Amino acid sequence: MTDIRIEREISLPDALRVSRAASAPHLGPRVLFFSGGSALNGISRQLKTYTFNSIHLITPFDSGGSSQILREAFDMPAVGDLRSRLMALADETVLGQPDIYALFSHRLSRTAPQEELRAEVAAMIEGKHPLISAVAKPMRMLIRTLLESFAAEVPRGFDYRNASIGNLILAGGYLSNGRALEPVLFLMSKMVDVRGTVRAVVDETLQLGVELSDGRVIVGQRQISGKESAPIDSPIARLFLSDGTQELAPGDVPLPKRNRRLIAQSDVICYPPGSLYSSVIANLLPAGVGKAIAARHVPKVFLPSLGVDPEALGHGLADQVQALMAPLLADAGRKIPAGQLLTHVLCDRSQSDEACAEVTARFGIPCHRLPLRQTDQDKYDTRKVAELLVSLG
Repeated sequence: MTDIRIEREISLPDALRVSRAASAPHLGPRVLFFSGGSALNGISRQLKTYTFNSIHLITPFDSGGSSQILREAFDMPAVGDLRSRLMALADETVLGQPDIYALFSHRLSRTAPQEELRAEVAAMIEGKHPLISAVAKPMRMLIRTLLESFAAEVPRGFDYRNASIGNLILAGGYLSNGRALEPVLFLMSKMVDVRGTVRAVVDETLQLGVELSDGRVIVGQRQISGKESAPIDSPIARLFLSDGTQELAPGDVPLPKRNRRLIAQSDVICYPPGSLYSSVIANLLPAGVGKAIAARHVPKVFLPSLGVDPEALGHGLADQVQALMAPLLADAGRKIPAGQLLTHVLCDRSQSDEACAEVTARFGIPCHRLPLRQTDQDKYDTRKVAELLVSLG
């Protein structure tokens, strides 16, 4: 076999490529995302129409919501964003596993007494809950076993309010597989027939930290995102990983070989919408990410978020690109041309000509303004974005 490198000019969207992908999504392009949070879930659901081969490297560093309760209870990575993306990519048709999907998507009450919530989980373990009894027997037994593993180690006083059953099952699988996420992610993917690949970017229990422009240091994703605490009031100058007590050097957290292989197999690489630092750039911090991206000669696009991102305080479009490039250049080498890490910025036409021009002037990267947003909303039109990404593959 001989590898050759070619360049081509395409129109966006490319009607022929979109049509081919829609007719045979099992042969669709391998679009790889570095992401977390829920911002990409709508696009992911739409992408299932065109490809079953998308790849999602997800940050496990979330420290908010029910994920934080599990992290504190079991000293484990955050699984909420992983479960959310698995559900977004699951086969939701009658040919899939709708009963398992309903179970994994179920949340316990926010307001019920703890005793009542513990009893609901116990009913699932015993096979008496309607959601678990609706699942076919072989899968039902396996799910009950995973919940039993969770229950065997859950600490007294665990807060069950608003807990995602899918997260509890993931926690049980993590605990029963030598404290590793990969086996249970693979298992859950098969259970709900996930149309793609979902993996944690690293299987590590770590925290995110930022250094602000005024010199302050903040550790903990929920202190950064502005969702569960007051938004930051000084621009982020730098993002880093921490073990909870001290900052870690990038080399201390290597990208697993399995994820390097996924990058090497990708047809398109996308830095997608989402909280700029905690959902996107967080995935670029492990050692080896920049080198792996630079070595792959495929379209590499940045699709910036619409609306206001509290984490991008004081960041224009070019500043966002600079923030993306910083950890990649640190890993791949400062002399690497910017175009080896990012080939295009694709933004909605509501972005100004001046902002796009600044990106090209500073980095030599083409910036394209396209009609991508939903009418009168700070949300992308998921079909347009999906067709755009498929066209690039």
